[in-house]
Amino acid sequence: MKDIGLARLTVKDLGVGRGGLPLLRGVSFALAPGQALMLRGANGIGKTTLLRTIAGLQPPQAGRVEAEEDTLAFAGHSDGVKATMTVEENLEFWAAVFGHEGTARAMRDLDLMRLMTRPARDLSAGQRRRLGLARLLVTGRAIWLLDEPTVSLDRESAGLFEAALAAHLGQGGAALISSHLDIGGMTDVLDLTPFRATPAALGLAEGSW
Repeated sequence: MKDIGLARLTVKDLGVGRGGLPLLRGVSFALAPGQALMLRGANGIGKTTLLRTIAGLQPPQAGRVEAEEDTLAFAGHSDGVKATMTVEENLEFWAAVFGHEGTARAMRDLDLMRLMTRPARDLSAGQRRRLGLARLLVTGRAIWLLDEPTVSLDRESAGLFEAALAAHLGQGGAALISSHLDIGGMTDVLDLTPFRATPAALGLAEGSW
């Protein structure tokens, strides 16, 4: 993992949108080493778009994101899993991409050791999700950006993820998480409702956009 001093994320007056339509405006917050922040808001408010923008997968419409280079790792609805490769090969591939190690630990922490030789195409939805989350552990990145990380996970598997997250935070990592479900131990919440990009917030007349 990157040095804990690098697990800092600052978002200033960020504006994000989808398909040219503004979704959020003026989003500002700071994330410190050892901190996890939960994003809340109604469906469609822009939680996924916000995470993707912070991750650098799409440009912001306004404002800026400040983080040290190579400290962000994004895990979205797509697990980033290569179907024809085994569980172990998938993790070795991503470890090589990020120049990091720890595939054995990642498989152990997400209960994938018994599945290590199984092709990803033969995994259940929950097993694929655990593999996608295990990928985070081999990136060596200090800041995790997580979009609904417990989708498809049963209670036991969700507990494994929560333990891995707690270990990441305990080592000085940080996490920004969008989830409709409570995740054990997380108390810091950012409600995105006040940042919704309404016509009034954009200085536009009703019906002009």
